[in-house]
This record gives sequence, C-alpha cells and structure tokens, in this order.
Amino acid sequence: MTSTMPNERNEERRRRVLLGPLPAGFLRADGTSDTLDADYQAALALQQQLCGGTLPAAGPPLTARLSVTIAQAKLVKNYGLTRMDPYVRLRVGHCIYETHTDPSGGKTPRWNKVIHCLLPPGVSTIYLEIFDECSFTMDELIAWTHITIPPAVLNGETHEDWYPLNGKQGDGVEGMINLVLSYSVGPAAVAAFPPVLVVPSTGMGYATMPMYPAPHQQLVLPQQVPQQPPQPQQQPITAEQLQQIEEMFPSIDKEVIKSVLEANRGNKDATINSLLQMSE
Repeated sequence: MTSTMPNERNEERRRRVLLGPLPAGFLRADGTSDTLDADYQAALALQQQLCGGTLPAAGPPLTARLSVTIAQAKLVKNYGLTRMDPYVRLRVGHCIYETHTDPSGGKTPRWNKVIHCLLPPGVSTIYLEIFDECSFTMDELIAWTHITIPPAVLNGETHEDWYPLNGKQGDGVEGMINLVLSYSVGPAAVAAFPPVLVVPSTGMGYATMPMYPAPHQQLVLPQQVPQQPPQPQQQPITAEQLQQIEEMFPSIDKEVIKSVLEANRGNKDATINSLLQMSE
C-alpha cells in the first residue's frame, strides 16, 4: 500500500501537465509592431511623469532656464584711492557667468545685465560676488551673498528684490544688490549663455578651468539616441612650449598659464587666445 501511493500521485501530476508541442509564441518576444508601440507609449508616459507635464512626441529636448537680471548695487564703502570699477560674478550650479565692468561705478554701480543660464535639477540657490577690476593688481573681492531662489519664481512668476551683501563690514551690511529673477522651460540648444573661463583673482581658490553645467538627464526614446561630439585629444605639454607662452605673457602668473594650458588639453593656440582674453 505504501509503495503504490507515490505512483498514484505521480500519475495525477502527469495528467495536469500540458503534453505535446509548445505554442509558437510561448516565452518569445518577437518584436512585433504592437509590442514596440506599447514600449514607446510606456516610455512617453514615464517621460511625462518625470518632467511633471505633457511633452510632445517629437521635438528638441526641454530644459529649465533661470534668467537673472543684475540691475544695480548700493555699496557702503569705496575701497581704494579712486572710484571702484565693479563687476559681478554669478555661479549657478556648475556654471559661472560675469557681467561687464561698470567703469568708475564706485558705490553705486549699474549693469542692467540679463543672464540666461541652465538650472540643474536640485539647485535652489545661486552664489553672487562683486569684484573691483584692477589694472596692475589682482581684482579685489568687494562683496558676496548666497541667494535662495524664491518658490514663486519656480512657479513662473517674475520676482524683483534687493538682497543684502556680505563683506569686510560684516554679514549683510556691505550693501544691497538689485536682482530680477524669472524661470522658464525651453529648448536646451538656446538655454544659456556660454560660461566664462575662471582664473584665480583674489586667492579664494577658484578653479582654473572652463566651467560647464552638469549634464541634463533625459530619458532617451527609441531611435532618438543623441550623437556625442568627439573629444579633443590631449596634446603633450613640454617645458619648451610652456616657457614660450610664459615669455609672451610675463604679467600673468606661471601657475595660471600652466593651468590654462592644461584646461585647453595642451592646445597652444587655444591657450594663447584664452590668455589674451584674460589680459584685456
């Protein structure tokens, strides 16, 4: 009796199992048009969910843009024997931008400069500095401040305000700067002005390299894989090459020249152009 019970259970299991050839589509993804359409629609739905809005099925990628109008400033002190020549340096995420210099702007400089820049995901503050441009010495840092982007701006409103500045006089008492902030979403190709080349100017530890924004993460749909531009090859940097450039720019620090040459991947002509712009 004990030996027949397992055999009976095995026979019962065999009767429940499907016998014979398997169906043609069993465990097979044949890539039919219905499957591809379903995958495409799923990708679009995920894209809309990530971006919080409805996107067209085709067209250029969209990215967030922050427009900052740097209007004017009122400073409490003029440092130096003559009227200062102030300009503003703005950092948003990994990008740094600059205004033009207001000659003899002194304590009441005016720029009225509009800067359109990328706003990377997760960035909610901007950092701003005011420098006095000097002809024979390093530019002097006058004032600085961290500004939190108002939530109303991210909701599409235009916001204007005066922001307190920090400096030698103390936190929030170096003066005020007038800014106008606005936010929009548009094509990435026209999203921002190019960032500037930042070099050490006051010993504050700025990186001597081109500053580029963090890459914008985007869901790539089928048949929409972007082409990556070829990267320039690193050229060898020789002592003779470095010495020639140093002789051409005796007023620029040797470490700065070396850093600019490394940032341009050993390209001598590009390095000379960058140093010429710095010398202007």
